Amino acid sequence: MFWYGAQTYAASTAVALLISGITGNQGEVMFLGMTGVMWISFIFVSLFQIYLFWQGIDLIKRFLNFAGPAVYVVMIVLMIAIWTKAGGGLLSQVGSIFSGGNRSGEFEGLGAISAFVAVFSIMVGYFAAVVINFGDFARFVSSEDEMRKGNLWGLVGNVVFFSFITLMITGGTIAIFGEYIAEPTAMVARVDNMFLTIIAAFAFFAATVGINMVANFIPPAYDLANLLPSKIDFRMGGLITAICGFVIGGLWVSVITQMGLFPFVNTLGAILAPVFGIMIADYYLIKKQQLNIDALFDDSPDAEYHYNGGFNRKAILAWLISGYIAVGSVWPNILVFGLDDFFANLGGDGGYAWIIGASLGALVHLAISRK
Repeated sequence: MFWYGAQTYAASTAVALLISGITGNQGEVMFLGMTGVMWISFIFVSLFQIYLFWQGIDLIKRFLNFAGPAVYVVMIVLMIAIWTKAGGGLLSQVGSIFSGGNRSGEFEGLGAISAFVAVFSIMVGYFAAVVINFGDFARFVSSEDEMRKGNLWGLVGNVVFFSFITLMITGGTIAIFGEYIAEPTAMVARVDNMFLTIIAAFAFFAATVGINMVANFIPPAYDLANLLPSKIDFRMGGLITAICGFVIGGLWVSVITQMGLFPFVNTLGAILAPVFGIMIADYYLIKKQQLNIDALFDDSPDAEYHYNGGFNRKAILAWLISGYIAVGSVWPNILVFGLDDFFANLGGDGGYAWIIGASLGALVHLAISRK
């Protein structure tokens, strides 16, 4: 729900870019740090997404088939344009750019490889909730082979390739503009080209809404429906998600961004990453991929998966321990026993939090739960 609101705001920046580019009116700040143009754009995107899910999952699927390729087309074109403007040697300059001091956003002191790993981990952390909610997507596949292909290209291949694009664009904007620019729409606005503004605005809008619907809308809508199936269906779950997202998106400028986007993403990833590690270790290493399907639906006290009053206390303990350290990699001052100094000197502004959390979650759970 949180990321649904965040992405709704992100999509609205593309609409605001289009309105401002055509009218030349940036608007005055009205409420919660947003201008009238930004509020109009934000409300429009919110209503458009409600229309999409109210029409059903088939319309969302058709929209995604358009929006998915659109995000790649735009980002690749943007990367090529920035790469050309920055010079053909940008690839060899990335290491020096990211180790060049305070102009490099949250990647000060990192070389090219370390910066890539940090960006990769941040992107994985961003999709941490989607990874844990994998069952909401696996239910649509027709075979295990189809699921494996989708995971390989849709998750691993996609994140690696997109992390490379992100790294090049970020490095290029630093080289061209002399500062780190977080939002693609802000990059386009710097170019000040009306044709590019219109094309980019439509593409960013479609791509961001498409990502939002698949990554941040479907899981909470299904989860709410599963929570109270007699009272909440998919549409009602989606409406609740949209309302919560609207509140979150409305607070994005005035409250959430003040914390810093990367630290926030890394903190959320650090909290969720151990859950992923625990799930993987539990299924593949402890249960050896063997599940008693009937027992999964048995809530009696002596059921196989009832654990301790319905909760797996060892798994919860593993999550608390590994989550504490993972969050501490983002905020070292909460750690003790020298870990605070270690993570403070690691660099990357906590960009490795997801990798650390997932690894520790698996190891700790495996150590205390094998029996």
